[in-house]
Amino acid sequence: MSNFAEKHPKAAQWIREGGLFLVFSYVVTFLKYLMLQFLPSLFSAYANVGWTWPGIPVTLFGVEFELAVLGNTVAAGGLAFTLANYTSIFLGECVNFPLQRNVTFKSHGPLVPQILGHLAGTIAVMLVMNLFTCVWNPLASHFGIPDFLFNIVTTVVTGGVAMVIIFAVDKTIFAPGFGEKG
Repeated sequence: MSNFAEKHPKAAQWIREGGLFLVFSYVVTFLKYLMLQFLPSLFSAYANVGWTWPGIPVTLFGVEFELAVLGNTVAAGGLAFTLANYTSIFLGECVNFPLQRNVTFKSHGPLVPQILGHLAGTIAVMLVMNLFTCVWNPLASHFGIPDFLFNIVTTVVTGGVAMVIIFAVDKTIFAPGFGEKG
């Protein structure tokens, strides 16, 4: 590998960063999954409270649902699941950010702009993922998609979106010179 790295330093850097990024992302995703096994019960008082924004009624393929970039309907776990999901994302990113910054990208750039950039990327991921699941979940339920296939599609789409967005953000905010006045 060192011979490859000498001949192709940029490619070797991308492979190293991409590999570490994936490993850490999978570990953090597993931690989020574990948190989602118990966090909804902590917020169970809000399970019967639907909270969506903008909550636009939509019919697609004969299936009625609310289009939302934030929140969940009662059928999808309501405010309890929303709070649990956002809590797991926040705590997961509290682990992910320092791993990516210090180990994957070995960045020593300005911390506050990097945190704000990573936060913006995380919010973008949350919005896109919520929009996808508010459409996918009712359609999958209506058409009787088996659980194993439902979970595969959900994981591939939401995980893929998250990794692409966060990797692009991290590659930018952890680049040498980011946030420096010049």
